[in-house]
Amino acid sequence: MSAPSVVLAGGGTAGHISPMLAIAEAIHRLAPQARQSMIGTPAGLETRLVPEAGYELDLIEKVPFPRRPTRDLLRFPGRFRSAINAAGEILDRREAEVVVGVGGYVCTPVYLAARRRGIPVVLHEANARPGLANKLGNRFSAFSGVAFENTPLRGAEHVGMPMAQAISRLDRDAERVTARQALGLDPQRPTLVVTGGSSGALNVNRALASALPEILSTGAQVLHLTGRGKVVTDANGAPLRAEHYHQREYLDGMHLAYAAADLIVARAGAATVCEVAAVGLPAVFVPLPIGNGEQELNARGLVDAGGALLVKDEHFSKSWIRRNVLPLLKDPRLLLTMQQHSEASGIADADERMARAALHAAGVEAQV
Repeated sequence: MSAPSVVLAGGGTAGHISPMLAIAEAIHRLAPQARQSMIGTPAGLETRLVPEAGYELDLIEKVPFPRRPTRDLLRFPGRFRSAINAAGEILDRREAEVVVGVGGYVCTPVYLAARRRGIPVVLHEANARPGLANKLGNRFSAFSGVAFENTPLRGAEHVGMPMAQAISRLDRDAERVTARQALGLDPQRPTLVVTGGSSGALNVNRALASALPEILSTGAQVLHLTGRGKVVTDANGAPLRAEHYHQREYLDGMHLAYAAADLIVARAGAATVCEVAAVGLPAVFVPLPIGNGEQELNARGLVDAGGALLVKDEHFSKSWIRRNVLPLLKDPRLLLTMQQHSEASGIADADERMARAALHAAGVEAQV
């Protein structure tokens, strides 16, 4: 059995790195003999997350296209050529037989270097609105996979979002009690999880705090992940406390929160939307109010399918929670219906779909 060399490229944010690592783990399961390495830039989270996951990481310069006519615009062509050449040297040294890209600044020079060498490119686009790198790579890719069905990439296959098996194989019914106990929650009490992501969501935190007495009056308990440095305080400036209200700044291992929850309030990052669908968790999405509106696009399919609600950040308030969240917490039948719609929309094997596409492009058959 040959030992193919797979080079994965991506970085910048966890939204790129997490699916890249999930694909790599799936490749290892399907073809343990494969040699794998990754390419990133010195400025991204990959410099920490990739080595921690046990993979070798090569770095090239981050070369964003200047948005304004400055001196950087004059320097761009030379810097971009240098990045392509650096990527090519890495592909040669790694004897790459396939490149797997997940988007981000690093991918454009890697895609172009691979094309020059006739190395097949397999790419994954995590967002409903594709990035520039994957728009370019899609023109000549051997395979393009997308997390969301209506992502406008020509010829792309809807594969879902590659994710860690701790989430993709999560059995919420079987693990609910254990997860609640691990988090210090009442094993039998209906559970609302509220999170704004690792950096928190100020308005979400404020709205939750203002509606907390009414939420708790339904008999539910709340696990509130406020974000690093965003402790929610009471009128005296002390951390907000109430019976059956549990506040944490962050949680390592969101699979525990997913298993514990009956309903989650969260931002609509691509990974979050796909993960809650994969595990069949009813959700309220409050998209990030800045950017190009991609979070609302990410959530739209699951909302239309009946698995989630959608509300703008500026409209998420005590009164909105009273009208929309409290009825769900009071009626398990409503949550069960949402759960069924969510499960019907979720895809749990995107990592293996992408891994098989990469191995096929390299001319290698998966062992399982």
